[in-house]
Amino acid sequence: MKQLRAITQRLIHSDAQADRVVPRSGFTAQLTLFAAGAMAFLAVFALAMSLAAGRLATQWGEELARSATIRIAAPAEQQQAQTDAALRILETTKGVAQARALSNDEQAALLAPWFGPKLQLDALPVPRLIEVIETSDGMDAAGLRLRLAAEVPGAVLDDHSRWREPLVKAASRLRILGWASILLIAAVTAAMVTLAANAALAANAQVVAVLRLVGATDDYIAHAFIRRFTLRALIGAAAGMVLGMIAVLFMPRGGDETASFLTGLGFQGVHWLMPLLIPPLAAAVAFAATRLAARRTLEELS
Repeated sequence: MKQLRAITQRLIHSDAQADRVVPRSGFTAQLTLFAAGAMAFLAVFALAMSLAAGRLATQWGEELARSATIRIAAPAEQQQAQTDAALRILETTKGVAQARALSNDEQAALLAPWFGPKLQLDALPVPRLIEVIETSDGMDAAGLRLRLAAEVPGAVLDDHSRWREPLVKAASRLRILGWASILLIAAVTAAMVTLAANAALAANAQVVAVLRLVGATDDYIAHAFIRRFTLRALIGAAAGMVLGMIAVLFMPRGGDETASFLTGLGFQGVHWLMPLLIPPLAAAVAFAATRLAARRTLEELS
């Protein structure tokens, strides 16, 4: 902790003599600012995607886990009787909060993406669907299947497990991809800062040689580069973070009628504070990258 405090103080307090070693403008300064800003902007979106994927996985898992569907595949003259029988069974089934048969219009709406909006259910042998909403404790799906098989031979219970697992797995992998993108962004930032630091040190080789002649240590010279490039990365990342948060803020928001992933891409609640960690992390990456590059380059110039 003391060492970290000492490093922070050295970065905050400027040294006019040491700052002259590093050029204030030019290619290396612009490269560092642009790279840090661009990577921070992308990191905001990667973070938003990862958090949105996590929310999506939780939402899909909870919603599908609390719902089930009963399909009544029976002859037309028996369909209504079997539907009523299935509803009576559900009324006495522990763990069932609500059960209702979908209307013809609702079933037609479900089939509209495949058969068009003018589908006539009477023209097709479409089974009757019953929507089942479970309580938080859940229901005994195996026991319900046995009761339905005995009393309603045309009923098939689908507890959505075969749909839920792939969807939740896909959302979870998307969340992992988001965090992997953040790590890749950090690596690219380190590479760009290292390139800029090496270029700056090589361009100022004669200045470094003169400083050594007058007694300056490599630690003194390295600190000048570390401080300048760390602050540049911090400033660039802060600007990129602000632009990224503004862009996320103006992303389209979907209402209850849509479940689109892109319309839910954003931050919620305390998650709006998480992007504030990006500039300090970018500065830490720049600090480590510049320190390593400065040490190596100074050894080569010896």
